[in-house]
Amino acid sequence: MLHNTGEDSILVPVGGSEFSGVVRGNKTVGAMLELLKEGTTEAAMVDALKSRFKAPEGMVEEDVSRILAELRSIGAIDD
Repeated sequence: MLHNTGEDSILVPVGGSEFSGVVRGNKTVGAMLELLKEGTTEAAMVDALKSRFKAPEGMVEEDVSRILAELRSIGAIDD
């Protein structure tokens, strides 16, 4: 379950999820989690975030890759 507080986004497992714990992130992480709920590719996620947030070249790609890797490593998302 995803909850947005305005400044933070909080991901909490529900049901039979293997993930246990809470993920707290900024607006970028929240936008990524919303896109993941809709079902998207990493490339489509990068494009969507580039149009939403202004960031130096390459930063969005690096952030998306890093955050997805972290979420995978703790079992918060599956591929």
